Amino acid sequence: MRRFLFVSCLTFFAASPASADITHAIKSSISLTVDGAASQAIRQPSSFAVQGSNVTLGTPPVLGTLTSGTALGYTPGAYSITTAGDSFSYSESYIEGDDVPTVLSTTVTAGVVPALPIFGNTTTTAGGVAGTLAGTLATDGAMTVTAGGAGTAAVAQVIQELTIK
Repeated sequence: MRRFLFVSCLTFFAASPASADITHAIKSSISLTVDGAASQAIRQPSSFAVQGSNVTLGTPPVLGTLTSGTALGYTPGAYSITTAGDSFSYSESYIEGDDVPTVLSTTVTAGVVPALPIFGNTTTTAGGVAGTLAGTLATDGAMTVTAGGAGTAAVAQVIQELTIK
């Protein structure tokens, strides 16, 4: 019986040959990025407000006409006290808005905007400078990344996959 069991075990292992699929992959990459310049400008409007109690409007306040290169202009109103001897309050405010620009767009030269309009709400981001930004991949998987100027990024990676089925 022992002999039969031994022979049947040998036959079982001999009948099942080992097979496996092996896959090996190497993926490498380098990404070099230089940020672009950007600007967002929002013109602020001209406005005025008047409020009060126990005051009477004589001549209304007037906003002038807005033309490029000139201030809007504002002529305050004329008020009088309604009931003499009583308390009164009066408040008047005026905010000069942004001028109408002569140029609403500008050109970009070599990634740089030479002049931007300045409005009441302006956000400007400088563009990146490539400078010495560089990256290399060797066939042996060695990577070299050289830093650039401001506003740049360099990412290098090597991914090795081994799959056995």
